Amino acid sequence: MSGRASAQIPYADDYDTVVNLVEDGGADPNNGDSITPVLREYADDDTLLYLPSGRYYMDEQFRHTGFDNFGIVGEDDTTIVPANYFDFNDRDWNYRLFRLGISYNPGRNLRVENLNIDQTADDTGIRVIETAVDDGLTVRDIDIEGKHDSGTWGPGRFVITDSNGTGVVERFHAPDGGAWEKNTPGDRLWRGPTGIICNHYNRGRMTFKDCSLGGFPDNGLYAANGSGKIVIDGGHYENSQTASLRIGGEESIIKNATVSVNESDGKSNQHAIRVENTNYIRIVDCDVEVTDPNGHAIKSMDVGLLSVDGSTVRTAGDDVVHALVLQGRTDKARIKNSTFVHDADGGFSIWIHDGDDQVFVENSKFTGDGGHVSARAAIRCDRDDCEFRNLDVEQTGSSRRRSLEITSDDCLVYDGSYIGEMTPIIDAGSSTWIQSIYSEAVNGSAGLRLTDSSRDVYIKKNTIVNGIDDRGSYGLAGWGNDFSA
Repeated sequence: MSGRASAQIPYADDYDTVVNLVEDGGADPNNGDSITPVLREYADDDTLLYLPSGRYYMDEQFRHTGFDNFGIVGEDDTTIVPANYFDFNDRDWNYRLFRLGISYNPGRNLRVENLNIDQTADDTGIRVIETAVDDGLTVRDIDIEGKHDSGTWGPGRFVITDSNGTGVVERFHAPDGGAWEKNTPGDRLWRGPTGIICNHYNRGRMTFKDCSLGGFPDNGLYAANGSGKIVIDGGHYENSQTASLRIGGEESIIKNATVSVNESDGKSNQHAIRVENTNYIRIVDCDVEVTDPNGHAIKSMDVGLLSVDGSTVRTAGDDVVHALVLQGRTDKARIKNSTFVHDADGGFSIWIHDGDDQVFVENSKFTGDGGHVSARAAIRCDRDDCEFRNLDVEQTGSSRRRSLEITSDDCLVYDGSYIGEMTPIIDAGSSTWIQSIYSEAVNGSAGLRLTDSSRDVYIKKNTIVNGIDDRGSYGLAGWGNDFSA
């Protein structure tokens, strides 16, 4: 069984037993009899099950737990055809193709590769793979064709049950997304399926590399509640409800990914990225775009430290949309080397809510031709002790668009350029320090406005074109400033 043609089967040398499920097991490669009984017969430890090119029908879950060194691999044109909602033998809602490991009896060293899933038939959608592995998970090259319109579990769930374990899911693609539960025959899920879930059972390091997900009703990739580290490396995620990426975990990172909302479903909270329940998370070298808004581009909550570095965030559309919202439960944040493009009717590119710890924004650019509806500034700061260093801010897309609003105390604005269609900087805080900046309003108004809430503002060695519009501040001081037109 392990000898015949095993040399041509991928990874055959890594297993004691290799089973060609067609030649050795009699599986039907022509979309005939279900292959689930054949999978059950030959599954074992140190065993690789091989599905050669063909179309394989499945109408029942294959469940295998507690294994050590088990794999299922196909070829580029190996396709699984799941039964539709009505014909699938779910045995009380077990709408899965492969359930490999379970939290109380996980497997170890699992490989699943090179499977296409054809769920293009009406009322068809399946959880393709669900895994619970303590270490050594590899899932690669899974391509799902067709919208998930059965109302059952979404296509993937992956967890590492051991805190020292690792797993990788690479090139898992479900670009056609999923239908809302109310438009499907299934009726047990709130809203409908999630694209990929990595939930509270995850304790190890899970990497999702170069995956892609279309719009799902209950998050795209949802990995926010486990204690393990989540790594998102590359890939494209778009148009899911709540968030296309909803990420938490310990010391997690989102890097090299593109995330977009370009098709609103008409319901609220359709963020591109939502980060939460994490001590530390980084967003690095990502492209985030919201052009049909009904949520923020990036929303941060319950985060110890958020870092955004080298990323581009663009907001556009006929509505108010904010690019990055740091809620009060985001303790600390550092935004650097990034670009924010505002082309929407209104909204802040960065909105810093009141909170206890500092936010640093540095070496970043703010541009675009957007408007001033509801929210007029590129940056709004409602938190004490924040710092803005070496920023290039130009907001001239509408008559009341400006660069920076500060309502909090003890903030620092150091170095950089602030251009607004109207007065670019408005301060309503206490003990703001402004040094070495250039500030100019295109419409000829003052380069800086102080309100009657402004106290003890200090300005040093700035060029503030057309001076200061002082509307009742107290304790203004400074030196070395140029107020010429």
